[in-house]
Amino acid sequence: MNKINKFEQYYLGLKFAFSYFTIIPINFDKNDDLTQKKVLNSMLYFLPFLGFVLGFIVIFLYSFLNHLEWFGALLCAFVYMLMYGFIHTEAILDTVDALYAKHSGKDAYEIIKDSSVGAMGVLYSVGFVIVKLSAIVFLLSKGFFFELISVLIISRFILIFLIKIFDFKSTFVNMLKDALSFNCLLFTFIFTLIMIIFLSGFKSLYLLIIAFIVSFLIFKFIKKNLGFLNGDTLGMTLELTEIVLFIVVVCL
Repeated sequence: MNKINKFEQYYLGLKFAFSYFTIIPINFDKNDDLTQKKVLNSMLYFLPFLGFVLGFIVIFLYSFLNHLEWFGALLCAFVYMLMYGFIHTEAILDTVDALYAKHSGKDAYEIIKDSSVGAMGVLYSVGFVIVKLSAIVFLLSKGFFFELISVLIISRFILIFLIKIFDFKSTFVNMLKDALSFNCLLFTFIFTLIMIIFLSGFKSLYLLIIAFIVSFLIFKFIKKNLGFLNGDTLGMTLELTEIVLFIVVVCL
């Protein structure tokens, strides 16, 4: 295992975060060891920042497309989901299929790992995509730009919170859990607080509190009905939490 300095640690963590959670092309050296705990911990540091970057790109793009009105907003909403490669949307498909399989007495873990697609997973995924696209279009068309970015920051911090407090049946997520330090958790929490208050004011604290509650309840529900948690359940929870927060933004 190659020893790396602090700069290399955070640089690799930043690259790993963007390569894993977005479709942005990132190059790695063949000697880069992304399994080191320091690198994995550093990757988690950048999750809320990743949400900020994705939100900024969406708003920046919309500044050029707002003359297209709702169609421009729809394009931007699609670009947002495209930028993270629909991996969280795919997680909805896999998790829903596993939930229905468990209800039918089948092995949910085998189903969630299976690459084949079930009808119920497709229906739920399409439904959630329509709701999410509609919500983002509404927020953009009504000028809730900073609130949108705040939601994307919060939803990714929530992943760190869930990784910390729950146990998983996933080698990679358990590696992240084992690598996650208290300093990382504290730093990302403070970063999230500062950014959302700066962007959306103190009312955004309601969003953070609601995100904690909603994500926790969703995870408890999934754990109770599946019997395990993994990366797919994290992705589904991120998607559902974002949708709930989009609705809350409109209501605040």
